[in-house]
Order: sequence, then C-alpha cells, then structure tokens
Amino acid sequence: MRSFTGRDILSLKDFERSEFFHLFEIADRLEPIARERRNTDLLAHKTLVTAFYQPSTRTRLAHEAAMHRLGGHVTGFSDAKMTRAGDFYQESIKDTVHMLEYYGDVLVMRHFEQGAPHEAAKWCSIPVINAGDGWGEHPTQILTDLYTVLKEKGTIDGLTFVAIGDHRMRTMHSLGYALSQFDVEMVILAPEEMSPLPEFLAELDEKGTNYRVVDHIDDVIAEADVIYMEPVIQPDYTLSVQERPDDYGLTPANYKITPEVMKRAKGDSIILHSLPRMDELLPEVDQLKHARYWQEAYNGVVMRMALLSSVLGAWE
Repeated sequence: MRSFTGRDILSLKDFERSEFFHLFEIADRLEPIARERRNTDLLAHKTLVTAFYQPSTRTRLAHEAAMHRLGGHVTGFSDAKMTRAGDFYQESIKDTVHMLEYYGDVLVMRHFEQGAPHEAAKWCSIPVINAGDGWGEHPTQILTDLYTVLKEKGTIDGLTFVAIGDHRMRTMHSLGYALSQFDVEMVILAPEEMSPLPEFLAELDEKGTNYRVVDHIDDVIAEADVIYMEPVIQPDYTLSVQERPDDYGLTPANYKITPEVMKRAKGDSIILHSLPRMDELLPEVDQLKHARYWQEAYNGVVMRMALLSSVLGAWE
C-alpha cells in the first residue's frame, strides 16, 4: 500500500482496496474524539488552508471541524469573489496556490471547474485534497459514504447499491470508481438526460465495476441494501453561481424516496444522501429506520479527521 503522507487526494480512480480499509481503520481510532466532542493535539502544529470557489456547508465545515478536533489551525476563503482569485484580477490557480502553500500544511479545494484541484496539485508543495471539482469527482464524500455503509451494515462486500439521481454528478463518478474495489452491484437509475456518459461507463467496464441500468425504482427497491441518492433538479456544477429559476420543477416520482416506497424495501436497507436535498427525499423519511444521512454527515467529520491526519503524516 502506498503511503498517505504528503499525498494528494484528488480521485478515487486509483484507490486500492487496502487503502480504503486503512482509512476506515484510522477513522475508527479517531471516532471517539468526535463522539465525545473533544479535541486532541494530534495536529497541534499544523494548519489547514481552505480554497472554496463554490458554496459549501458540509464539506468545508466538516474539514474545518476535523482540523479543530485534531488540534490544528484553519485559514482560507469560502467565497472566491472576496479574493484576488475571484475579483477583477481573476488570479490563476497556479499563482493562487503558490501563495497558499506558504500559509499552511494542507490545502482543501472545491472548484466549479473539473480538474482544478489536479491543476493546483501540479504547483503546490503541500498535499491537495479535492473537495469537489465541477462534474469531476468528490472523493472525500464517497470515502465518508462507504465508511458509513461499513459502520451501519458491517460490510461493504455483498451489497446492492441503488444509485438514484443525476449520474453526471461528481459523487456518482467517485462512487462508481470506488465500488470497483468491492464485491458489490451498482444499480443505476437516472433520467435519460442525466444518465451516465458513455465514456464513464467505459471506465467502469475497464475497472471492473459491476453495474446495471434500470428504468424504475419499483424494479429494484426490494433488492437495495444501500439507497444512494442525489437530486435530479439542481444547479449546473460548471457555474460558480446559479440562481434557482422560478420554474425549476419538481422531482418525478420515479426518482423520489417516500415512506410509501420504503414499505417495499428490505427491512435493513439504508438511505444515504450527501445533501442538500430538494423534494427527492421527503422529510417524512427522516423518521424511518432506514434513514442514515445524519449519521453520514457526522461521519464526514470523522473521515476528514482520518484523511487530514494521514496526509500530514500523523500515523508514520
């Protein structure tokens, strides 16, 4: 297994099975710190720099909370318009990260352009963590999600993942890559205009991901062990800011999870959603035994603790 010390976390395409379980083990060691709402001094002399060119609640704050739990420091920006990177000068990623690398020890970047964190990593002397890049990937979210599945189900292998929503999304891409390392089936359910691109499916074929495409939730709800949801109504990831139009519409019933739909599900199936949600996941579902998206959000802090401490060499 490759060392995590000093390593960029940009994609799950090249993650090995052993590396997933290594991070899960580190997360287990650190989880009591988050559960007991205390801080440690593991990264007391380290600083996290955040560079968020897109809005974020969970991803940015989970990284910041993780760094605080580990005793480290946080600096950075959450709105590029308030920096030289977003104002009149439109400073290049190269120039921006050449400066940011002097301000801390690890850089977490979210950007509306696919590949932007990869570009940053070319010029940055400190580890770069991809917190979501356009329609590209969202590796830390899927690491969180698989850790949640492992904690809730006791295994990842042998499960059926029903992935509902826009399959052009970065979370869906990272999920498909990650599941190639496990003995699972990925079931794809998406509107035609949001179906996986042929080149993405070709990558899944090359990586050996076991998947199939279905047309309706009724075809698979009884098989699902994990129901993984994303919206089918959402802003364009390639834009830095997009106002919601007045006629944005509602989610078709085929891509919604309701208490009525869950009556046909396995008793021990779980529902994950990276949030925020719209009407594809009704609030009434929150009360069902299947709902695990709040645990998923909690695990987001734990997994980021594992990632930050690993790339900063706390375990070597």
